[in-house]
Amino acid sequence: VAPVMDVVSRPVAAANRAADAVGDLVNLRSELAIAREENRRLLQWQTVARRLEAENAAYRALLDVKTEAAPLFLSARVIADSGAPFVRTVLMNAGHRDGVRAGQAVMNEDGLVGRVAQVGQRSARILLLSDLNSRVPVINGASQQRGVLVGDNTDLPQLVFLPNQAQVSPGDPIVTSGHGGLFPPGLPIGVVGSVRDGIARVQPLVDWHRLEFVRVVRYQLPRLAPAGEEQPVAE
Repeated sequence: VAPVMDVVSRPVAAANRAADAVGDLVNLRSELAIAREENRRLLQWQTVARRLEAENAAYRALLDVKTEAAPLFLSARVIADSGAPFVRTVLMNAGHRDGVRAGQAVMNEDGLVGRVAQVGQRSARILLLSDLNSRVPVINGASQQRGVLVGDNTDLPQLVFLPNQAQVSPGDPIVTSGHGGLFPPGLPIGVVGSVRDGIARVQPLVDWHRLEFVRVVRYQLPRLAPAGEEQPVAE
């Protein structure tokens, strides 16, 4: 009976496949119509964005807005880590001869990694955000409240020194505030991962276990100078 049933079932299976193909074509037409409508709306928003960008540039030129000098970047490769359980540092193959200085911020393609702690002629050691000695002035991108990101040798540094009654929620973006002049403002760090017992912990954007290439941010905060003297700029 099995061979007979197999022969009989083949036309039915073929008909089912044909019906499925027709259904897929109908779904594709519907999805295509939706995609066309979304594309039309995106083109409209693109036109609006370009017009606003042009207006913004015109207003800046009209008001003569003074902006800070853009930071310069130096790329390097991570060549070693600390290898110790209570020290969170890595070594990169760029040093004093390449323009690296102690205190400079270090990033990768995801966000802020840490800062330069020690500099040699051909290499430098990076203190990671998660290290116990790391302190970074930050700002909550959602509430615009300032605080300090403190490392504690875990993968989730703490957010401390917040104002009284500060509103911190999981998912809030955390970026550098620029206070103190060590880091330029607006460097992405991570998001608030949890808030428990009054302690807010930040989930960094950087994967500490996959650091390969980094960028040193060569930045200098503008300072007041006597009249007639030139303001210092980024190297």
